[in-house]
Amino acid sequence: MEEQLAELGLFAALVLGLILGSKHSLDPDHVVAVSTIVSEYKNPLRSFWVGISWGLGHTTTLLIIGIAIIALRLTIPERMALLFEFGVGVMLVALGAQVIYSFRKKKVHQHAHGHQEDEAHQHFHSHSATPEHTPAHHETHGIGKPFLRKKSYLVGTVHGVAGSAALTLLVLASIESPLVGLVYILLFGLGSVISMGVMTVIIGLPFVVSAGRLPNINRTIQFAVGTFSIIFGGFLMYQIGFVDGLF
Repeated sequence: MEEQLAELGLFAALVLGLILGSKHSLDPDHVVAVSTIVSEYKNPLRSFWVGISWGLGHTTTLLIIGIAIIALRLTIPERMALLFEFGVGVMLVALGAQVIYSFRKKKVHQHAHGHQEDEAHQHFHSHSATPEHTPAHHETHGIGKPFLRKKSYLVGTVHGVAGSAALTLLVLASIESPLVGLVYILLFGLGSVISMGVMTVIIGLPFVVSAGRLPNINRTIQFAVGTFSIIFGGFLMYQIGFVDGLF
């Protein structure tokens, strides 16, 4: 009877890991960070892979730190956890600034084209003939942008050691079986991967809908996302640095 209760408790703990992983991916700082990346996509399926990349990066960090905690029975000092969270704030500001820079760069480019047309210059612009608009260009600088998935992966690795993820890892110190601890991490990661994949599709819908038909609204949304990321990141840095006592 006691063994059955123990097995039931173990199963409940593993299910809890899956649920907590799903919930953790929806933390505001995660959603804001991923939104800045998804804003550059015009395809919901590609947005989905941004979320999956974030979840994989998140799980990678959890797995590395989790194995160290299980093997060495380590704990994460509170000050170090705050430092990780402060790093997330810095990253959000950087992501937002990058979106704003990209927005302004596109605006200048469009203004230059419009100026040339106003002066009645002939302007031949073949997407198939110029190097700037080859499929390779779109894959590295346009809609395809595989580097954005790498960027999302790196963002996920930073989030993996910050906030409630770091606190979740503390649970591992109380798990006696290394195998159970490892499974717990993997289930937590699986929950975050699936949840963020779905969330990025939802986040990407406004960009997809407005990209072709409403370009001005699309640019406005991108600018708003970048601005909010900077504001939210700055607030997070202030909260952690001065209110929570990091500095």
